[in-house]
Amino acid sequence: MVKIVLNIVKFSLHSDEFGIGNGIAKWDSVDRYKFRRFIEFLESRQGRGTELVTLYIPPGKRIDEVIGYLRQELSTASNIKSKGTRKAVMDAIESAIQRLKLFNDSGPNGLIIFSGAIPQNGEGTEKIEVYHLHPPQPINFFLYRCDSKFYLDPLKDLLKEKETYGIIAMDNEDAAVAVLRGKSIIELRTYTSGIPGKHRAGGQSARRFERLREQALQDYYARLAEHANEIFLNYPDLKAIIIAGPGPTKEVFAKEGKLHYALRDKIHVIDTSYAGEEGVREAIDRAADILSNLRLVKERRLVDDLMRRATTQNTVIYGLDSIRQALRERQLELLLVSEELDLVEVTYSCSNCGYAVSETLGEEDLVSLLPEKLSQKCPKCGVQGFKLNRQENLVDMLIRQAEETNTKVELISAAHESGEMFLKTFGGVAGLLKGSSRN
Repeated sequence: MVKIVLNIVKFSLHSDEFGIGNGIAKWDSVDRYKFRRFIEFLESRQGRGTELVTLYIPPGKRIDEVIGYLRQELSTASNIKSKGTRKAVMDAIESAIQRLKLFNDSGPNGLIIFSGAIPQNGEGTEKIEVYHLHPPQPINFFLYRCDSKFYLDPLKDLLKEKETYGIIAMDNEDAAVAVLRGKSIIELRTYTSGIPGKHRAGGQSARRFERLREQALQDYYARLAEHANEIFLNYPDLKAIIIAGPGPTKEVFAKEGKLHYALRDKIHVIDTSYAGEEGVREAIDRAADILSNLRLVKERRLVDDLMRRATTQNTVIYGLDSIRQALRERQLELLLVSEELDLVEVTYSCSNCGYAVSETLGEEDLVSLLPEKLSQKCPKCGVQGFKLNRQENLVDMLIRQAEETNTKVELISAAHESGEMFLKTFGGVAGLLKGSSRN
């Protein structure tokens, strides 16, 4: 018999929780993380055959029309030959209908419903699970689909970073062309000019040497522009192009007009001490005002500020135990957490006396270590056997505890050097004490 379970997912999504009224562009790192975790949860729900129902309803479409459509699908499903599949599909559709009855309309951005029989512990343990979501951006299509998994591609597309920038860091000897999106440099190519030095070879007149050097310089500009055009034109959503480097070379290159006409209005010229790959990284810092919407820049600023305070002020704490205590005592103004923490907090207790243990395990250690820990003897009463009470992803837990104490949280990716340094130096968890922003 198939049981029905409603909203058992722990990621309860509501429009006010994610600032959805402002659109996904206004989300902070925690909003994006929660949304991604919710999608990952739905992705983990696998059905048998084509028993999972996905329903996308655009704004403005009447709920009674959708219910009428589903009743037709219910009638069609009654003809499925397999008794088990027939019942599972019909239960999924009926559960979706009952969920729809809770709404007067689909909302300003539409409504998405996921419903289906999910095995809980092998075949024969299926339960109908139903989830709904008001998306952060309007959906412009109606879709009904039955499959062995929920259809999540449109939601995954919402998480793709849209802010894209180009950088050219150059001088007369070296250059690098880079593309930045979201939290990382997604493309980076380096070039050499091949231009001879300012000292001419023996036997050449000064005038002829300068003429050859100028021609080589023009060839270099043309080649570099050709490579940059080839790269940047692949990104129609490119917001800006930063041309950086020491000396006047960058200004000359920018004025030459060799970049494609579609790119010229996006150019910003800035000074850096270096060209090439090192110049790209320097340009990211120097052009922070232009790149202010880029998550990479925000995270680098956060980590740089943390490092500065850690070395000059007594306002930074790190280490899991210290962070937990500071959260309990409401001492933190800002909590920084690495997205790459693959740790799980588990709590288990003695089946006889209730003696409880909480500890943190690596996600990959759960399968091998947890059964061993649950089968050990209780140090208090000596009875063998513990029961698992709770298992929670450490990042999820820290976010929850921070929200309970009104502590601001910023998640840091390890997709860039600053994020890697934060993970290695601070163990991926650090906090600024209250009042430290005034220092």
